[in-house]
Amino acid sequence: MRGEEPNLPKQADVGYRAVNALTGQGDPIMVPADATEMLQYQGEVVVVIGKECRNVSEAESLDYVLGYTIGNDVSERTWQRNDRTMWRAKNTDTFKPMGPWIATDLDPDELHVTIQVNERVVGDYDLYTAIFGVREYISKMSHYLTLVPGDILWMGTDGATENMKDGDVCDITVNGIGTLSNPVVWGKA
Repeated sequence: MRGEEPNLPKQADVGYRAVNALTGQGDPIMVPADATEMLQYQGEVVVVIGKECRNVSEAESLDYVLGYTIGNDVSERTWQRNDRTMWRAKNTDTFKPMGPWIATDLDPDELHVTIQVNERVVGDYDLYTAIFGVREYISKMSHYLTLVPGDILWMGTDGATENMKDGDVCDITVNGIGTLSNPVVWGKA
């Protein structure tokens, strides 16, 4: 889409997301006044771990999943490029809307994500087309750290994202789960 070859990762990379950044269905994404116009959505499936998980194979990995929900991995791209880590670009308060609830007994290979800004479809993809799937992420992670009940894994998004501005409403819909909807409120955080 951008006229350049994609630089695909060689292995599944895990991104840290802080608990303070979580916010719920309908809550505003509060953008700090010094953020640039490079504030972007990322509609994602979020996996919720239900049982302690250590050194599991891909074949048994889904046995450790409680369920799935929806996440918007809001990212301030200028901060992301300029900070050594993504501590504020992805972890500012309210930059991780998640919800509306956890759905159980879903097959991650059947999940379809649709992203809308102000009711205009800006992206959609099937989770099974991801470079690294749910099973691979859980298995890989469990070989280095113990996943515990309540841990949440953000599965990434597909396609190019666009900037959001004050007053925008971002809706992310996943079949079998529902819709996560959050307004953007600029300069009041």
